[in-house]
Order: sequence, then C-alpha cells, then structure tokens
Amino acid sequence: MAELVYRPVIGAALTLFKALDLKIDLKGAENIPRTGGAVLVSNHISYMDFIFAGLAARPQKRLVRFMAKDSVFRHKVSGPLMRGMKHIPVDRNQGEAAYAHALESLRSGEIVGVFPEATISPSFTLKSFKSGAARMAQEAGVPLIPVALWGTQRLWTKGRPRNFKRSHIPVTIRVGEAVEAPREQYAGAITRRLRGRVQELLEAGQRAYPVRPKGPDDTWWVPAHLGGTAPEPVK
Repeated sequence: MAELVYRPVIGAALTLFKALDLKIDLKGAENIPRTGGAVLVSNHISYMDFIFAGLAARPQKRLVRFMAKDSVFRHKVSGPLMRGMKHIPVDRNQGEAAYAHALESLRSGEIVGVFPEATISPSFTLKSFKSGAARMAQEAGVPLIPVALWGTQRLWTKGRPRNFKRSHIPVTIRVGEAVEAPREQYAGAITRRLRGRVQELLEAGQRAYPVRPKGPDDTWWVPAHLGGTAPEPVK
C-alpha cells in the first residue's frame, strides 16, 4: 500500500534538518531487520524523538509505527499526520485497544516504536522501563531493537523553548543488536536486559557527542552526573 503521508513527512523533516544544518550521526542501522515485525525501543528526551528514532530505520527502507498518546491524534495539525502515518494512539486509561493494535501491526510484519519510559525524562537519564514492549515482543514472536538518542533535547524538550534556528546541533543515534524475547522468560527480566542495552547505547552516544556546553548558561542539557545542570533523576 502506498505511503501517501509518511514518506512526504520524512522528506519534509530531512529538508528541515538540512536547513538547520543538523549533524546526524547514525550508527548501527544494520541492526534494523529488513523484513518482519520488530519492536523498536528508544529513550525519550525530546518531543522530536519519534522522528529521529524513525530515521534509524530509513537505511533499511523500513517505516516505524509509533505508539503515542491519543491527545496528539486529536490535535488539528498533528492528528491528521499521525493517522496518515498509521501511528498507534494510546489512551492511558484504556490501553488494551492500543496493545491489540500494536500486536496486529507486529504480526503483519510492521516495526512498532515504543518509548518504554512513557514520558520525556527531564533529567535526560533513563527512567524505569515499563514492561509492555517486552510483553508485545513475546506475544508477537518478534525481537526488540534498542535505540538511544542524544542531542535531540537541545532542539525541543519539556520546559524549554524550541530551538529551530540554524544552530548546527549534533544528534547521535545508536542502534543496538536485537534483544530476543522468548515467551518462556519473565517479561520483567527481558525489560531489565533491554534497559541495560539502551543504557550502553546512550553512554556510547554521549561519548561520541562532538560538542560540550559553551558556558555556564549552556549546561541545562547535560545530566547532573556528567557535570550539567539538568534536574536530578526522580527516585
């Protein structure tokens, strides 16, 4: 079936990124399967993470159907785009329908994108992961693909103004090897293993990040444990 919305949106995003002169450093895209279902799992530090996590699948010519809160689908601008790209709305009070929709997509050979922290992490560190991604992978019989993003928080994150000026911001994207999700294993154990893999990728992306804060007023995007002024993680 023709993708009348998704591919043009990708094209528009790439045009915007070129205009902003973003430096996108993607490694590990070969870990995205060329065919078949998979659950793509990413950390969440920016309102734009679904775009960059989706770009991780582009070299393999795959599209990712992200699970996102249903309010985004009700917005007059984003709603038609999200529906046109066949993303999956999630009503947090009634998540069964979204879960069933995601399973159907996985079984039909789609890649479903999930942010298992469920919300943006204001500390820019990993929050605890919910087990839904692992349970979906188990039930659908598909692998989990870990992804870590870094630098996206400098573009647009919770509590900060958007930065869509031509500011040459680097973004690192790291894709790891698949994490298998055998049915006989406890979903919590798979989730812990998956979170550990995303943490490793996140640290690799941070080490590879080519810039450091320009001064004391530019440390907000760096986690406290790395010497920045982002809020401490909530325990």
